[in-house]
Amino acid sequence: MTLTSTTGHGPGASPRTGGGGPDRRDGADAPTTRSPGGSRLAGVLPGLLVAGIGAAAAWAVHWALPAVPTLTVAIVLGVVAAHLPALRDRVRGVARPGLSVAGKRLMRLGIVLLGLKLSVQDVRALGWPTIVMVVAVVAATFLGTWWLGRRIGLPGDQPLLIAAGYAICGASAIGAVSAATGSDEEDAASSVALVTLCGTLAIAVLPLLQHPLGLDAAEFGRWVGASVHDVGQVVATAQTADPAALGDAVLVKLMRVALLAPLVAVVALALRRRHATRPGTDPGPATKPSIVPMFVVGFLVMIGLRSTGWLPADVLDGAALAQEILLSAALFGLGSAVHLPTLARTGKRAAALGLSAWAVVAGVSYAGVLLTA
Repeated sequence: MTLTSTTGHGPGASPRTGGGGPDRRDGADAPTTRSPGGSRLAGVLPGLLVAGIGAAAAWAVHWALPAVPTLTVAIVLGVVAAHLPALRDRVRGVARPGLSVAGKRLMRLGIVLLGLKLSVQDVRALGWPTIVMVVAVVAATFLGTWWLGRRIGLPGDQPLLIAAGYAICGASAIGAVSAATGSDEEDAASSVALVTLCGTLAIAVLPLLQHPLGLDAAEFGRWVGASVHDVGQVVATAQTADPAALGDAVLVKLMRVALLAPLVAVVALALRRRHATRPGTDPGPATKPSIVPMFVVGFLVMIGLRSTGWLPADVLDGAALAQEILLSAALFGLGSAVHLPTLARTGKRAAALGLSAWAVVAGVSYAGVLLTA
């Protein structure tokens, strides 16, 4: 498998405005005693504060409208903030470094805590037929979506990121793969917007198909868990049936989440092999993508910790709340990087890929559910 990855320097890439480089605004007269750490913190603090406010607003909307997932609201609010005349200059200016940090660093922390939702015992409870079905669905969705995205000419890493989002767990998978490959922020933001939109549509569409497709509650739950992207969207869709459907849906979904680590490792390894086999493309050992990034290691450690049974319910509940808050702020940050005019230029192709991938994951998972029933 040959994967194409950008590093944020291609056409349409947004400039990196993080606080890691020198402060050019002060020129030669800048004080030499300024603390680099303090300067970086001051540079990202406004954006982190904006991301926190956006996350709080998303939670408020979810509290008022429980059927609307918090993470979906967060990315929509980020997109809105980036395009409102009263806010866009600040979002693209002084707040941009902190919003970029939120979209990357907070996303990674949220992915680590996501591991606490899964245990080895949960995977065993599914049984081998269902486990094989989930692996087949993930592989078919990822490879099919990535191939189609390349064929229709989506720019940058969007085919790879959209494929990961559809195959595994929506925005979290996109964040993990983009972090491992160094993808452009705009590619990640556009991919999250598309996957979130289709996952939200699933909440309304899939329950209407349960009875026409002849699925009982347990089968419907497994179908939802195997085909819907985000965990919150899975819960919102499956709860329209009954508690049995919800339980099966969450278990199958978490099995897909468990495949996040091997997917990131395979993508990173493929990129390393590409650099090694193409003269002049080796970025050097300092910038090569890690085969297993540290946040993915943290994700696996959290799965192992949850599997011990040592953690009380209160700790797990607190971690789940923290994970939701972190991902809300991260998705607001990613949403604020969406540039609608740029997105519109590839809108038809992206929409075609999104609908095609949705049909692939729904069709393959439906066949898998029938074969394992």
